[in-house]
Amino acid sequence: MAQPYDNDRTQVQGRTSAEPYAQGNPYAAQPGGAPYAGQPGANPYANQPGTRRAQGRQPVPSPPQQNPYIPQGVAPAPLRRHRRAGSGRAQSSQPPLERPRATGQVAPSAPVPAHAPRPRRHGRHGILSALLWLVMAGVYGLLALRMIPASHAAGSAVPELVSFVPVALVPTIVCLALALLWSRRVLAVACALALAVNGWWHIGYFTGSARVSSEATAAVASTNTTADSYARVMTCNTYNGQASAVDIVNLVREKHVEVLCLQELTDGMVDDLERAGIDELLPYHVVSAGASAISNGGRNGIWTAAPQDNVSRNLLPIDTSSMPAASIQVGDATVRIVSVHPNSPVRGAEDLWDEGLSVIGSLSDYGHAYLIMGDFNSAWDHARFRELLGTTFADAGQASGGGMHMTYPANKAIPALVEIDHIVYSKNSGIVVSSLETAQVSGTDHLALIATLEAL
Repeated sequence: MAQPYDNDRTQVQGRTSAEPYAQGNPYAAQPGGAPYAGQPGANPYANQPGTRRAQGRQPVPSPPQQNPYIPQGVAPAPLRRHRRAGSGRAQSSQPPLERPRATGQVAPSAPVPAHAPRPRRHGRHGILSALLWLVMAGVYGLLALRMIPASHAAGSAVPELVSFVPVALVPTIVCLALALLWSRRVLAVACALALAVNGWWHIGYFTGSARVSSEATAAVASTNTTADSYARVMTCNTYNGQASAVDIVNLVREKHVEVLCLQELTDGMVDDLERAGIDELLPYHVVSAGASAISNGGRNGIWTAAPQDNVSRNLLPIDTSSMPAASIQVGDATVRIVSVHPNSPVRGAEDLWDEGLSVIGSLSDYGHAYLIMGDFNSAWDHARFRELLGTTFADAGQASGGGMHMTYPANKAIPALVEIDHIVYSKNSGIVVSSLETAQVSGTDHLALIATLEAL
């Protein structure tokens, strides 16, 4: 029997072809050369005996492929047929189907992303963040009370709470710092907004430009003569006459004070001041008449180094403490001095507080160069106090840009937190007041407030 491929006549599927098989055979030997064995595209069946042409040429098998979702070198787990729970079918007796196992050839592994997703962390500082939100809720509550118009600002507890609006700057800054540290963006925005609003309301305390000259500052630091155009002024609430008269007189001497206003005086306090030597430093004084039926802690008084003119023991009718007044000469300016102490806005007395501020504000109807000093029982943030100032008066602390000067409470375990003692003067009247400072006086719950006045 003839072997395939050994002659030029081959029987294929029952018919004979006279055409040699070598014709058109890409694997046949070429003239003068060997077959393409060992070269790319060489016939893999050329040297295999017993292969029939009738079987045809078999394709070269492809190497087995590795599943890209199975780690390299690991055989895939066999497929198992699981019975559904409660299906009632009997488990098949057929062996479980198995996936073909991987051979020695390993396909390239699936690409690994350069940046694998990080596991999600649970929120930290959750309780502390909630606490910060509570603090900021209180801050926004104070800011809302501060925006109440003057006609409704005398409600129960409103004046007392509004006094602490400047203090809210401290927790706001702390909350903002922690919010930024902990990446609490919404909380940080809320803190920044509250800080911006509160800071804008008090920007005058840091940018005000109504200040005395350097000559005035140097003059009052060396002498208290009345022959120049400068004067050191001071106010203090004596806490119903319990303040130390000696401390007050020593401050007058050390600070070269030429104008002194005191509130909540008693007859005993006046006698103590005289024994401490107040008349040697400030020989001219006036003390208001007795308080009205509704006492506000006693009477008010004015002591000056210059002679007083146009003296009044009760300048305007007012419930609670009467307002004494006197005029003195400072350089070329005639300054009208008033010592005031309206009622405090305690529960049940808000109307008296509102009325007292209105009476003081009515002084704007007169054309004097006023210097109004005392315990106003109100702060810059009170709408009623800003209404009192109007366009006529200026608060020396807010207009001078010297910062805040908290005066209450004093001599306590906590520092002074509110600024209710003020030095107010008439704008555009030829005088200016600045260079404020506070001083401790034993026996009272207020700090003394001292400033420098210059007649322009």
